[in-house]
Amino acid sequence: MERPVVAAERAVQAAYDAVADTYADFYTATEGEQPEDLAMIDRFCAAVRGPRRVLDAGCGAGRLLPYLAARGCNPAGVDLSAGMIRRARSDHPGFPTAVASLTALPFPDATFDGVFAWYSLIHTPDASLPPIVAELRRVLTPGGVLLVAFQAGEGVRDIGAAFGPYGHDVTLLRHHRSAASMERMLAAEGFVPLDRLERPPVAGEREDQVVLIVEVPAPADLAAPERRIAAAATRGAVGQDGTHG
Repeated sequence: MERPVVAAERAVQAAYDAVADTYADFYTATEGEQPEDLAMIDRFCAAVRGPRRVLDAGCGAGRLLPYLAARGCNPAGVDLSAGMIRRARSDHPGFPTAVASLTALPFPDATFDGVFAWYSLIHTPDASLPPIVAELRRVLTPGGVLLVAFQAGEGVRDIGAAFGPYGHDVTLLRHHRSAASMERMLAAEGFVPLDRLERPPVAGEREDQVVLIVEVPAPADLAAPERRIAAAATRGAVGQDGTHG
């Protein structure tokens, strides 16, 4: 019998393979993001140091790779869906992309200075998240920065019906969680907070949207206390049902 986590991954993979072209044609750049969302992405990019190698973990069709690059990052992307990666390579050929599961990233330890998980953990239940968080941390350098975005709330919702008008009959489960529960999960893997946004739904969204920016503690000679002081000073100043993924 197939393990539940593997079966769940295969279901997500099949759904996104089916809708890849529709999704990529509809979301070509930052059409789905609000100004507050983009401000958090900008803060993430500004926080990434070193060679600024960034992994877009769950990049979909690669629509945000150019945005990250325009802010000084050197991005690469992975996605579970071969259909999405096909579109990423077609639409954004200047960026390296690969088909991969977030449970087993094909990179050595400490490869990236930043990991960008923009609504890419939303199809994973809480019980299956810790190994993924650990894997994201594994590929980060000391002082590396992680951004995680997701819909807040409780329970599971099938968002596959959103693709029905475009001729797709798919099941796509989205798992909701609180900002506090995700923060606890990140803290358990040794991440420390840099910034946080939790904003109310707008423009057809149903749930509050959360963006968390955290980092891997760096050695004492690299960790600048003013870095967290500055983040704390701006936290909360940014903000008080999308099918992002």
